[in-house]
Amino acid sequence: MAERMKWIEVIMPQLAESLVSATIGKWLKKPGDRVEQYEPICEVITDKVNAEIPSTVDGIMGDLLVEEGTTIAVGEAICRMQVVATDEDTAEQVTPVASEQQQSQQAQVQRNAGQSPAGGSNAAAFDPNQPMRHRYSPAVQSLAAEHGLNLQHVQGTGAGGRITRKDVLSYVAQGGQANTESASVQTSNVATQASSSSPFSGIRDTGATTSSISMNGVTGQTVPASDAGVPVRHSGIHLTESPKIPQIEVEGGGQGRSEYFIDVTPVRNAIARNMRQSVSEIPHAWTMIEVDVTNLVMLRNKLKDEFKRKEGINLTYLSFMMKGVVNAIKDYPIMNSVWAVDKIIVKRDINLSMAVGTEDSVLTPVIKQADQRNIAGLAREIDDLARKTREGTLKLDHMQGGTFTVNNTGSFGSILSQPIINYPQAAILTFESIVKKPVVINDMIAVRSMANLCLSLDHRILDGVICGRFLQRVKENLEGYNMETKVY
Repeated sequence: MAERMKWIEVIMPQLAESLVSATIGKWLKKPGDRVEQYEPICEVITDKVNAEIPSTVDGIMGDLLVEEGTTIAVGEAICRMQVVATDEDTAEQVTPVASEQQQSQQAQVQRNAGQSPAGGSNAAAFDPNQPMRHRYSPAVQSLAAEHGLNLQHVQGTGAGGRITRKDVLSYVAQGGQANTESASVQTSNVATQASSSSPFSGIRDTGATTSSISMNGVTGQTVPASDAGVPVRHSGIHLTESPKIPQIEVEGGGQGRSEYFIDVTPVRNAIARNMRQSVSEIPHAWTMIEVDVTNLVMLRNKLKDEFKRKEGINLTYLSFMMKGVVNAIKDYPIMNSVWAVDKIIVKRDINLSMAVGTEDSVLTPVIKQADQRNIAGLAREIDDLARKTREGTLKLDHMQGGTFTVNNTGSFGSILSQPIINYPQAAILTFESIVKKPVVINDMIAVRSMANLCLSLDHRILDGVICGRFLQRVKENLEGYNMETKVY
């Protein structure tokens, strides 16, 4: 049976509160491809991570309005899609043709009423009792896609009628039974609102309706003139290619000029902005302490092979170091704080940001509630986040919520560093390279494994006394490891 189809526009959604633009990295669908609900249609590059934009409707991909490598503002159209027209859309297409006089009279009535047809439609579509009903989080959309649910049938219990992850799980636990009749009525009333308010839907109805399409193709009905003359816009780039890399322009063509230009990527631009903000707003101070990690080295050598066989990942020094830092923050919670002009906000959750370097950037994924994990759990989180960072599969949630940053600069041989604070946190700690040195112990010289811990601090919040005590506690924790220490 033939179905009426209409065109809609997919717009760039706002993936995070601070996100104002994103770059189209790669189109995953091309014109003519069928798209299922929640299926990714493109990859975008933001100033934090790369992300996929999912479709919230079933349809057919139409024009690609933005080329790969192009930066576009939030709210602007990126492509067009064909979707099945609703009964309301079809009714609008079969209304009798009015004479010019009738149309003029109707327009006059609307002006007298103080609203336009579009204004009246939007007013009818908005539900003031549930303004957040169609704002779906990524977690909710992922669950819906996993269980094949239509979110229109799920009752939201969050603020403003928003559907939460708990609502979806509860709906699944009840066997997916819902009042479909009321859900369909609600869908009809808020169809326009759903397309404009959902941060992942990003869909705007253009009001154009095309010819009927059957399972075998176009049925032969007339295509409106507004669509018939519009050519399909392609990106001009093969859709299976990798995203654009920074372009390099050589000055002078090799005729005595040795400088060249490199395009600034969104990630590099974000790093520059955040570092500039940190050094300009935060009065940095710096201190260092030396730690004897001989017992830690012997303990790791004892456990690493068995841990590798059991867990399939490496047992790194960083997991032991993080455990020592977490325990020290528990004793000195002011280290886990943020400056807020007229007050200092101390965070109860200890979420450790971990600096991970790639070939062209540094990202800081977050280990949430690190104080509730043992050494083995920290090792698993470190391996997982480091792998996702290097593979480019981090999600925005992995980058948010950090309260204190740790950087393993010793992994590339550094013995001393002066890190810049990860704004707006209060401090950052680096773990430098482990080096064997002659050390005087009880008036005797011994060869010990030594490492430096370097701390940069926000002097608005922290002073030398508290930071000295904090570093001393971290030192005690690291030197307190022995051959009987358990990682589980």
